Amino acid sequence: MRKFYVSGVEVHIVAERVEYIGEYGQLVTESYVDYSRKHIRHEYASLDDFLTTWRATTKKDAIVKELAAYGIELEKLARDVGNGYGAFDLICHIAYDQPPLTRKERADKVKKRNYFTKYGWQARAVLEALLDKYADEGIATIESSKVLRLRPFDGMGTPMEIINDVFGGKTQYENALQELEEALFFQEQSA
Repeated sequence: MRKFYVSGVEVHIVAERVEYIGEYGQLVTESYVDYSRKHIRHEYASLDDFLTTWRATTKKDAIVKELAAYGIELEKLARDVGNGYGAFDLICHIAYDQPPLTRKERADKVKKRNYFTKYGWQARAVLEALLDKYADEGIATIESSKVLRLRPFDGMGTPMEIINDVFGGKTQYENALQELEEALFFQEQSA
């Protein structure tokens, strides 16, 4: 967290406000959370609308970037909610009053459900490592095409070996990743 100093004295931000010109030309001042809630709900009118879009979007970072165009920075919202929450939980909590789970809690729930039993041991190792990456770094990391070049994947083989030899090809790897995301974000519905 950044430290701020005013006249040599450390200060803490206790609340952030947003000011903008409203549709009738009046100055509107509201909290950053209220501003974010309003604009998320403008983009996704209901929780179901958001969940449908989240499920259908292959790169979740596109949703984060779309919200950033409104001036909504999830890192700022995380200061109000707490550390360790991913984009999905921050959005659901701020906009739709859903109880948030940390990325680690989501990953642990998937591990407890024995999601990996339908895969061979090598694929299970890759998927468990992807879950750990999600818990530590978030959804954008595991959806990145470069993730298989990082630790611990670099010790499991080259990205091509992992995709082709462990999963049987790019389509099967992408399907496994999609299923993993389903288990992460929609496990309550399918459990």
